[in-house]
Amino acid sequence: MHATDWKPHTLPGFMGLAGPLWTRREEGGWAYGLQVQRQHLNPAGVLHGGALLTLVDHALSTVAWQALQRQPCLTLQLDSQFLASVAEGGFVVVRARVTQRTRSLLFLQGLATVEESPVLQAQAIMKVQPP
Repeated sequence: MHATDWKPHTLPGFMGLAGPLWTRREEGGWAYGLQVQRQHLNPAGVLHGGALLTLVDHALSTVAWQALQRQPCLTLQLDSQFLASVAEGGFVVVRARVTQRTRSLLFLQGLATVEESPVLQAQAIMKVQPP
């Protein structure tokens, strides 16, 4: 991670406990990052799958929220495939995009990488909430 490229993003609630989260503005959107620390590890000494899914769900939800001009949405379905483990000290980057939209649903894809190597891919369906 290059500190000049990424900014820490402090969030209230569960994401504040699951982080700290890092963000970076990129062409066409935002990237979300997590510097893997000891508190993120499972008993096997690698990034806990739940921590990685939390980061991915947050990134997908935030991309959906932005696509809806800051209208809230809920995760209806989140399918994921773990592709590789992540060691302590790794910096996970998640990028996501909306693939389809109906009046009440958004369909998204996300990819988590470490040094450009995929560690998790995900597909989600988000339900648009009334304002």
